[in-house]
Amino acid sequence: MTADETGTADETVAVAEFDRIAAEDASELLRPCCASTRWRAALVGARPMHTFANLSRVSDELIATLGVVELAEALSAHPRIGDRTTGSDRESAWSRREQSATAALPTSVRRQLVQANRAYEQRFDQVFLICATGLSTEQMLQALQARMANPVLVEQQVVRVELAKIVRLRLAKTFR
Repeated sequence: MTADETGTADETVAVAEFDRIAAEDASELLRPCCASTRWRAALVGARPMHTFANLSRVSDELIATLGVVELAEALSAHPRIGDRTTGSDRESAWSRREQSATAALPTSVRRQLVQANRAYEQRFDQVFLICATGLSTEQMLQALQARMANPVLVEQQVVRVELAKIVRLRLAKTFR
């Protein structure tokens, strides 16, 4: 894999290689996909995966079991919708690309997004997470506003589903 942060196909690692490398190296390879230490350790511990489909399935199963603390750890690596990450690492580049629809927002829309993010964070004590790939800013804002009505436990499940979508996309950028 090259040092390029874009995650293009020629930088992917074969799942067979992931299965063979040292646990510490495997965990570091997974870090840009999900910040949860428990998720990474469990995925590394579940090797060999043999196929990308199996890797993805096990990842989904693990995300579904994350507790509140592990979920918070995973969310800590995700910027608010509309915030521009400035890091040069792979995860920051992916976040910028995933949120590309928010790159050139009019001031009024950005203000709405900031206010909606604040309200969500006050209500749920976590960053609003949505798989932004392919969504317009308006769709993200509508989803944010709609999810404000969710009970806390329902919202935790929605966040797990959204996190799993993001992680699947990132795993696909990492492995072949």
